[in-house]
Amino acid sequence: MSATQILLLIGAYFLVLMIISYFTGKNDSNSDFFKAGKQSPWYLVAFGMVGASLSGVTFISVPGWIEASQFGYMQVVLGYLFGYFVVAFVLLPLYYKLNLTSIYEYLLDRFGTISHKTGAFFFFVSRVLGAAFRLYLVAIVLQQFVFDDLGIRFEFTVIISILLIWIYTNRGGIKTIVWTDTLQTLFMILAVVLSVLFILDELNWTFGEFLSSAELEPYSKFLFTDSFLDRNHFIKSFVGGMFVTICMTGLDQDMMQKNLTCKSLKDAQKNMVSFSIVLVAVTFLFMLLGALLFIYANKNGIAVPLMDGQPKTDLLFPEIALNSGLGKTLAITFMLGLIAAAYSSADSALTSLTTSFCVDFLNVEKQEEANQKKIRKRTHIAMSVMLIIVIISFKYILNRNVIDSLLIVAGYTYGPLLGLFAFGIFTKHKIKDSYVWIVAVLSVVIIALVANIPSAYLGGYVVGYELLPLNGLLTFFGLWLIRKKGVVTPNIDQ
Repeated sequence: MSATQILLLIGAYFLVLMIISYFTGKNDSNSDFFKAGKQSPWYLVAFGMVGASLSGVTFISVPGWIEASQFGYMQVVLGYLFGYFVVAFVLLPLYYKLNLTSIYEYLLDRFGTISHKTGAFFFFVSRVLGAAFRLYLVAIVLQQFVFDDLGIRFEFTVIISILLIWIYTNRGGIKTIVWTDTLQTLFMILAVVLSVLFILDELNWTFGEFLSSAELEPYSKFLFTDSFLDRNHFIKSFVGGMFVTICMTGLDQDMMQKNLTCKSLKDAQKNMVSFSIVLVAVTFLFMLLGALLFIYANKNGIAVPLMDGQPKTDLLFPEIALNSGLGKTLAITFMLGLIAAAYSSADSALTSLTTSFCVDFLNVEKQEEANQKKIRKRTHIAMSVMLIIVIISFKYILNRNVIDSLLIVAGYTYGPLLGLFAFGIFTKHKIKDSYVWIVAVLSVVIIALVANIPSAYLGGYVVGYELLPLNGLLTFFGLWLIRKKGVVTPNIDQ
């Protein structure tokens, strides 16, 4: 598939998104941009959230990670499933009761202004890095397989990607995204299913033969329970995955903003439960695809593509889909899936960043009504520019598998949010609000120090995804130390 054909495909795809944006963004109000008028059908939100949660990182990075981790990532995914139920039945009732636009407004009501700003700040950092990770991965694929051939620099690739997202989210915001995410999820799931079928056909295997094949065995280890000291031990992965979900979904404005567009709490809970079950099944299918890619590559002498002189397993899927002679149908399917997976998470991230900054930092709802839309539109542009800068910087500093990097960063940035919300929900204590930011920063610093302790000093123990709950626990303990002794208040959620 030539670079020109891929560009035409991308253009056609975005034309469809623009049409959806035209119809959903007619009102162009802050209410629709932030909450979609609270009229979104729950099943539409649930299906769209699958694509937003998986993103381009899962689409490329999870299959590329199979050689190094086998099916060990499923241990984390099972933790995700448990975490989604916590979000559905602990956090969603709180958010709906308070009728929040930004979920960090809870911290303002519960503790005070500094707590509110601290929570919003850590979300802001988390989401900027998370969105940048996802878009970076797509940008390097487009660069390697499209724009290099056209002599276009990586920086320009990133700018065009963000510009396209800005165009179709500028008016409708979350209302547009609820609908575009549905289309994008459909393309993404279709792409992975067809990719599996095409490669199986090329190998003359049925799906059953693939599952029982000797070639799958080296990639198929599921549970890692040999030593608790190992980074990927089941308990550490499961617990880490559970807290990643609670934080990266339940305490994340991006994911919760979609849920808060549902008509009622009951609808939002149905959305969360059904979405979580489908997500686990689809992720497992991605991992099967990853094993199939490495088996196919080994049988056909396909080397892992190089980037800056180093093997980059994240690029194996696009290499096989676009350059291994499996046909244009697979190439088109892959590109549609990649674009859909990438932009279904990136567009909502840009919208949630705009929402959080407007509500949590600029207090847009308290500004003169005539200025509210102008503030939102200027903020949307500023967030776009910031994402461009961060993504471009990743090209020069990122040297590991993207999904691994994403989960590691989550351990640092979401921990203070976990501690703040847990302290607010499970205790009745007031705190000295002015000290909250100090507690949060110290917690991150301590976690960073712990993460960099050589395993030899810990008796061979390798720190993994349990950094996130540990970070939350440290923040919780710090808040306990700055509580106002003898002063309690009924919890807002009670």
